[in-house]
Amino acid sequence: MDYLGKYKSAVAARSTSAEVLRCSQDGGIVTSMLLYALEEGIIDGAIVAGQGEKPWQPKPIVATTPEEILSSRGTRYSICPNISVLKESVRKYGLDKVGIVGTPCQIQALRKAQLYPIGLRDVCDKIALAMGIFCMENFSYQSMTQIVQDHCNVDLHSLKKTDIGKGKYWAYTNRGAVSQIPLKLTHKYEQPGCHVCLDYVANLADISTGSVGSPDGWSTVFIRNNNGENIWNKAVAAGVFETKPIESVKPGLELVTKLATEKITKNQKELEHRAKFGVNKGLRNPYI
Repeated sequence: MDYLGKYKSAVAARSTSAEVLRCSQDGGIVTSMLLYALEEGIIDGAIVAGQGEKPWQPKPIVATTPEEILSSRGTRYSICPNISVLKESVRKYGLDKVGIVGTPCQIQALRKAQLYPIGLRDVCDKIALAMGIFCMENFSYQSMTQIVQDHCNVDLHSLKKTDIGKGKYWAYTNRGAVSQIPLKLTHKYEQPGCHVCLDYVANLADISTGSVGSPDGWSTVFIRNNNGENIWNKAVAAGVFETKPIESVKPGLELVTKLATEKITKNQKELEHRAKFGVNKGLRNPYI
């Protein structure tokens, strides 16, 4: 099995916008790409994870302005059902060219909806750009708050950024304090549905990205199909990103492959376990 999925090219990249990088998670790839696509008319708006009613609570929104896109910068390690506003983006907001950001499972749901648009007539053919983000697992909002507040001892109101890397969960405060805990302490908070996912790098997106494999402040980017390649090349030519060959950076695709293999191998065992008591239907590997 190809654990990295099909792709046309892979690079290390980061945004050239200081404003984007100031509050981005890593290289600012998703934010800068959506801003460029909106400015160039490639999309009319984008479905992103905006700010909910509670601190650090994600909420799916349809962003139609640069300000709304910028407000959604960074990663919130909590579930955000972006697909839930897909119909709304077309039928309420009137978008003809929709951009969408999603985790691997959400991108898979998007592609299924495009194949079988039951209840989504005249919606799924409006998808102009699908951006996928690497994902090992996710947490409910309550679980995320417990991790940050109880384990990291950081109040959500003072939280500036969270991150997962180097085997740890990190919490950064507005005053510059940093708290970290081993990832093994977070496993009990993971969503059970994450344990049957066989995709780490959003195989079915037009473009997928994540920090793993590239240096700090940069992101690894997979350009996966003709649509993604066309938009990416235009953005690079316009100076939106600076790039490096993925072969020239450390740790490179070797680490991406290692983590993807670990996730898929572990979750494949969970699928086999579930099959023993008759819940294997609909849980086959969708990539083979």
